[in-house]
Amino acid sequence: MSQGIENKVVVITGASSGLGEATARHLAERGASVVLGARRSDRIAKLAEELSAKGYKAKAVQTDVTDQLQVKTLVDTAVNTFGRIDVMLNNAGLMPLAPLERLKVDEWDCMIDVNIKGVLYGIAAALPHMKAQKSGHIINVSSVYGHVVDPGATVYCATKFAVRALSEGLRKEVKPYNIRTTIISPGAVSTELLEHISEKDIQAGAKEFVSKVAISADTFARTVAFAVNEPDDVDINEILFRPTAQLV
Repeated sequence: MSQGIENKVVVITGASSGLGEATARHLAERGASVVLGARRSDRIAKLAEELSAKGYKAKAVQTDVTDQLQVKTLVDTAVNTFGRIDVMLNNAGLMPLAPLERLKVDEWDCMIDVNIKGVLYGIAAALPHMKAQKSGHIINVSSVYGHVVDPGATVYCATKFAVRALSEGLRKEVKPYNIRTTIISPGAVSTELLEHISEKDIQAGAKEFVSKVAISADTFARTVAFAVNEPDDVDINEILFRPTAQLV
């Protein structure tokens, strides 16, 4: 029975900043081989170079998670480079908050494409390899907003509720293949996520709230590490965490 992080091959989407970047650093420092996917190729290339210079194993692959072929290429590159995939972290996400009455339909489409389809494409890319290995771990990122619904966040909440539903269905379906699944639902964490909010009044309010309570992205990285580090016969299915000061 295996346990720990060292020597595991971890694919991370949304690795150019925030939760993904913090997790890549944290796991690489603990001996994992990290394969970084994000649209901003310059940022993940710089991160991979930085980690490699420290003696860690890292590779960057430009990836738009709304493109199924690009996500498949990301995962296949991990397998071709390191021989396997042990963890798929479907982390990429968007949060352009706005009340429904403002009819930000294009933003709704983007959230569905990234937050739901991007997760599905990650599962589709990783699952065949993990089935063949008879092992693996798929970690999907939901949110506190996958548990509660606030006015102005309705569509984002819907996408994050969907991630939880997909993850629970996945958990039940992959039992024959010894594959583990985890849903991680963070509360207010300091990242670039609020920059996706196009409505300036909503953005200002969100930034004011987050500035008062937000915790470091390293918190999320440690949470991922906890789930990955457990022995193969332990399946950490869901983790919900908030800043101590966060009410909602």
